Amino acid sequence: MYPTALTQLARSNLFSSPLFNIQKVEEPKQSLHGQRTRTLAAAATSDEGAEVEFGSQKYFLLCGFGGILSCGTTHTAVVPLDLIKCRLQVDPEKFKSIGNGFRLTVKEDGVRGLAKGWAPTFIGYSMQGLCKFGFYEVFKVFYSDLLGEENTYLWRTSLYLAASASAEFFADIALAPMEAVKVRIQTKPGYANTLRECVPKMYAEEGVWAFYKGVVPLWMRQIPYTMMKFSCFERTVELLYKHAVPKPRSECTKSEQLVVTFVAGYIAGVFCAIVSHPADSVVSVLNKESGSTATQVLKKLGPKGVWKGLVARIIMIGTLTALQWFIYDSVKVYFRLPRPAPPEMPESLKKKLGLTE
Repeated sequence: MYPTALTQLARSNLFSSPLFNIQKVEEPKQSLHGQRTRTLAAAATSDEGAEVEFGSQKYFLLCGFGGILSCGTTHTAVVPLDLIKCRLQVDPEKFKSIGNGFRLTVKEDGVRGLAKGWAPTFIGYSMQGLCKFGFYEVFKVFYSDLLGEENTYLWRTSLYLAASASAEFFADIALAPMEAVKVRIQTKPGYANTLRECVPKMYAEEGVWAFYKGVVPLWMRQIPYTMMKFSCFERTVELLYKHAVPKPRSECTKSEQLVVTFVAGYIAGVFCAIVSHPADSVVSVLNKESGSTATQVLKKLGPKGVWKGLVARIIMIGTLTALQWFIYDSVKVYFRLPRPAPPEMPESLKKKLGLTE
């Protein structure tokens, strides 16, 4: 009974349907203790092309796969810019600007030096993407079920914030080991040049703690970042379709919808970079230096030091976030997953507010 009820509840939330038409769905009658039949409000989808049921295990797994592709590939593609950003943060006396950083890196390590840390970046951010996007979809349905149909609409921004924060908590645990390895390779010249060389060396020096000492600063950086990434994206998409796109989403082609996704993703990425940059600076320095704590690093950097490398990060994160949402939405299109439209006010709530006759 419970899986059936959960599926019906998932269908009843505002995220499960491009066009919101209230229908009644009757659960099987309960004979136990004379319990009455329950009636649930479910959203009837007009997305006839969808082949995977919204809220099913397959849906969540494919969303996680989309997260792997979107995060793993994009973060690996911008490794050179990430390398310079990290070096600006940990050694501002030597690396004074983005251009200066690129010139010095190529001069000292050659062009191949710009790819330092690509392997831990790909592995770490693939695992993070799996948890970030997969668990976001899980928690969004879970919290929507708890709130109910009307409160899901009224409190949708809070729902986005809660679901994304919950997902990122687990995503950072998956990311932390490879993030530590990446930063050590990129910011400590001569320490190690490859993943296979760096991991055993770090383990021999500091044990398992070497890979997880940055998890708390990661939470400080990534949870606000992800909350902004998902909530800003969701609300920006809603506003774009309401005020900027000249026709309803249902009349837009898949390509037009993906353009809206990219634009909303870039706008969200700029805000993500700003809110999470101080913690990112702490993570970079912390993973470079052995034996340091987040508090010590924060005091060392000071109020101005935590903002070093912000321009590079805005460029990097804005592009990353836009591409991630574009790839993630493209995966949904490819596998014909349900792609909910921006939420609309339920008819029951309209009646309560006197908006319908």
